[in-house]
Amino acid sequence: MDIGIEAPDRARSAQAIKKLLADTYALYLKTHGYHWNVEGPHFQQLHALFMEQYTEMWTAVDELAERIRALGHYAPSSYAEMASVSSIAEETGRPDWREMVANLAKGHEEVVRSAREVLRIAEEIGDDATADVVTPRITLHEKTAWMLRATGA
Repeated sequence: MDIGIEAPDRARSAQAIKKLLADTYALYLKTHGYHWNVEGPHFQQLHALFMEQYTEMWTAVDELAERIRALGHYAPSSYAEMASVSSIAEETGRPDWREMVANLAKGHEEVVRSAREVLRIAEEIGDDATADVVTPRITLHEKTAWMLRATGA
């Protein structure tokens, strides 16, 4: 494979994207579960908001996985593999709507941190295509975290 990025650098980039993919997938699952189970005075608003968020992340995980493949590596393809890489904790309880909003804000902040690490590596190795995929993710997740923080205030 000769795309202008050396094999060890492609591996570093792919590994960082795998964590971002796993974090995004974990947050997708949490958001989808919250969509199903949210209750309270803001049900309709949050139900719709969570659906908008998980739908966007569903598209994003595909783009991230395809970038890993373009770098010549395999994307994680099981829950166990995703969970072993993700830094976002699985939801096991039944939080109320305020806790859901706070948990999701923290999750989006975690995804931003993962995306910034990918961007740092991509810039260091000259992986412009990965930077192009990741930069909009940072913008989106920062904005989403801000909106969630404002909703739960």
